[in-house]
Amino acid sequence: MAKGGCLCGGVRYEATGGLAPPLACHCSQCARTSGNFAAMTACRTEDLTIEPSETLAWFRSSPDVERGFCARCGGNLFWRAAPGDETYLTAGTLDRPTGLRLAEHIFVGSKSDFYDIADGLPQKDEW
Repeated sequence: MAKGGCLCGGVRYEATGGLAPPLACHCSQCARTSGNFAAMTACRTEDLTIEPSETLAWFRSSPDVERGFCARCGGNLFWRAAPGDETYLTAGTLDRPTGLRLAEHIFVGSKSDFYDIADGLPQKDEW
C-alpha cells in the first residue's frame, strides 16, 4: 500500500495495489505542469482511493487525457487517459520511503535543452 498527497495536504490518496516502476516523462505537457520532467508511477484506477477534497481539480490537457492537481497549492498529482484503467501518480507526491527506483525515460525527443540524461537507464523518443 502506498499513500501520498500534495504539498498543502489538501489532497491525499492511497493506492492499495502494486505500483509500476516509475518512469521519467520528458514530454512538453509534463514539463509545463511540473516545471521539468515528471517522475510517474502507475496503479490500477480501481486500487486508487482519493480522500474527499475541496481542493482537488481536474484539467483535460488533451482530448483523451486528464490531470489531477490541488487547486490550493498547485501540486501536480495524477494523470490518466481514457478509458482510465490506470492512473499515474506523480512519484514525488508519494509518502517516503517509496521503495521505488526509476526504470526508464520516455519522450526524450521532446526534453528540454538545459539538462542531459546520464543515468544509464533506457531512453525512448516516445511512449
